[in-house]
Amino acid sequence: MNDSRESSLPQAFLERMKKMPGLDYDCFIKSYENPRTFGLRVNTAKISCEEFERLAPFPIQRIPWVENGYFYGEKSRPAACPYYYAGLYYLQEPSAMTPASRLPAAPGDFVLDLCAAPGGKATALGAALRGQGLLVANDISTSRARALLRNLELFGVPNLCVTDEKPEKLARSFPAFFHKIILDAPCSGEGMFRKEESLIRDWSPEKSRRLAQVQRGLLDLAVTMLRPGGMLMYSTCTFAPEEDEGAISFLLERHPEMTLLPIQGFEGFSPGIPEAGNGDPRLTDCVRIFPHKMQGEGHFMALLKKDGPSLYQSHPVSQSGKRGKKPKLSPAAPGKNTRGLIQAFLDEAGITSLGGQPFDWSRTEVRSGNVYYLPPAPVPLQEISFLRNGLFLGEIKKNRFEPGQPLALALHRREAGACISLPAADPRLMAYLRGEALPISPGEAPGVKGWHLLCADGFPIGFGKLVNGVLKNKYPAGWRIL
Repeated sequence: MNDSRESSLPQAFLERMKKMPGLDYDCFIKSYENPRTFGLRVNTAKISCEEFERLAPFPIQRIPWVENGYFYGEKSRPAACPYYYAGLYYLQEPSAMTPASRLPAAPGDFVLDLCAAPGGKATALGAALRGQGLLVANDISTSRARALLRNLELFGVPNLCVTDEKPEKLARSFPAFFHKIILDAPCSGEGMFRKEESLIRDWSPEKSRRLAQVQRGLLDLAVTMLRPGGMLMYSTCTFAPEEDEGAISFLLERHPEMTLLPIQGFEGFSPGIPEAGNGDPRLTDCVRIFPHKMQGEGHFMALLKKDGPSLYQSHPVSQSGKRGKKPKLSPAAPGKNTRGLIQAFLDEAGITSLGGQPFDWSRTEVRSGNVYYLPPAPVPLQEISFLRNGLFLGEIKKNRFEPGQPLALALHRREAGACISLPAADPRLMAYLRGEALPISPGEAPGVKGWHLLCADGFPIGFGKLVNGVLKNKYPAGWRIL
């Protein structure tokens, strides 16, 4: 780092890093001369990495420590590609992909992302669930939770519940409920100094100490919501000892039922530093990511397991909460007329399954004319503030059903018979994303009129209505690109 760049970093931060055990300070500081790296994570619920490598219209290179992660060049424009709007990948800093990649979420799990916005880790976990189980994604800020919901919908996650609640209230509603929890805690952001200079201006030792107390409170709450046998991933993007090993030391002292687990390694990972916490040698099982040893920014993570017999369910649980029983219709299930309108649309669009599973009417609920597809698990939402419980299917309007954008993105390839698939390079796709009507040539659509699903190389992007060779645009105004 040149002298002027080094002088822009807080002096107290530099002095503390000089004293960090085992850190090659000169190499660490020199890494700030390097340009930042750019990454994307493939949505393997929609496409395999091998197929994405064949289709990618810009150069990519594998991120060696994240199975479905890729570097891309600074001059590439992945957010200006139809594949992005089909939810095939999420743009994310490479180091930040790591914690979710090391939390083994599996289909059927109940998963909580406690501080989830903008959605990098939540989308990764949602994809891992494959539409089974439950993803609860929370952010205390309603505006940030709205952005979180948008990203989850773009990724096609159907079994979601997005909340904007205080963690204390969540803990009262979800005691010992989740199989997996990720807590990417609010932190001082030291690991992102190279990426975001505003964090440098906002940094102070006092802020770090203040946030350390917040993190300890969140860890306490996360433990209460974790089932015996469940796993908790704690992560930050800071180097601050009190926010990293200090937080895990607190957790292990306060909760002897929690065990620190080894994390799948990589040659560039650095072990946790016991002296940065309470000296417990188990802290070496934590992982630090330093920018001079990896092609990414700074990160910290620790994986823990709650002792006790596993409470994994052996049978699916319906919305009624009765294990092993035939699912009952929701009290707000569509009536005969409403169900007929929805079915008429499904028939016209040629949709019989959703996300690779048969359409289940017992999960369908109507609220104020809006139709939702509930998660395949009970969600105790009494007294909980939430933005969305389940997948938004569409609206009942003037005796017809109009599909919602989240439904289009939750559909897998070839799940709609009435599909218009255009090559990703076809300029009509970007025109559609701008809200324009599209000319459709004979033979490009299986039908001559009615609802059709527009796709990029078979991957759903949104709905339109075909009339006289023109696809009328139904892409929502709030989703359109400029």
